[in-house]
Amino acid sequence: ILLIAIPLLIQTYGIFAEAYWLARKIKLPHSEAAPASMIGTSNYFELAVAVAISLLGLHSGAALATVVGVLVEVAGM
Repeated sequence: ILLIAIPLLIQTYGIFAEAYWLARKIKLPHSEAAPASMIGTSNYFELAVAVAISLLGLHSGAALATVVGVLVEVAGM
């Protein structure tokens, strides 16, 4: 699980930082830049969980990876 969670955390924080930096660069105020960056960071893991479970089954590695993704994304944000 850690092999999945650590890269996802790095990705989530990296995308947020880059999106926030770009939003501030175009002079968006913090009250708009922060929420916009969080929306941009979202990976739609909820949809990925539903697709992985319906196509590959509840006990597949893909289902595990997507569930870990949801847990990491929510905690990270």
